[in-house]
Amino acid sequence: MNNNNAEELPNNPIEAQGMLIKAFYKKFGKEALPIIRDMCGRQGRALGLKIKNKVPNTKLSTVAKAFSDSYDPNDIDVITISDETFRIQGTKCPFGLEGTSRELCEAVMEIDHEYFRTAVNEKITLKIKRTLAAGDSRCDAIYELKREK
Repeated sequence: MNNNNAEELPNNPIEAQGMLIKAFYKKFGKEALPIIRDMCGRQGRALGLKIKNKVPNTKLSTVAKAFSDSYDPNDIDVITISDETFRIQGTKCPFGLEGTSRELCEAVMEIDHEYFRTAVNEKITLKIKRTLAAGDSRCDAIYELKREK
């Protein structure tokens, strides 16, 4: 095995996944986005099913707390947690997507969107207000549960 010091190595499995996603996107461009979105959605559904069995209830506030507890508090700020809204801001992308593109971020964020849709309710929406991938200074994501009237 070649020990090239210039070779970028991941620090964890999520960074490795991000490196693979970025390489795939670089090679195939926008044509890769539906595949990335689909695979990330599947991962999110699998993770959502797992957390659903670990939390005492499937309220957005409960699932959001478990979700945010899995991140380094130096990298994220939880702005709002309630049964209707979860807003989180981050200063570091766990996938290393900084400076890539908004569209790649949106495809990868299907992991988190499907996680919440699976664990909480299909009516969860995701709005990405800002993203490091598009060059913003921080990420800003809002998950909302639309209540039936």
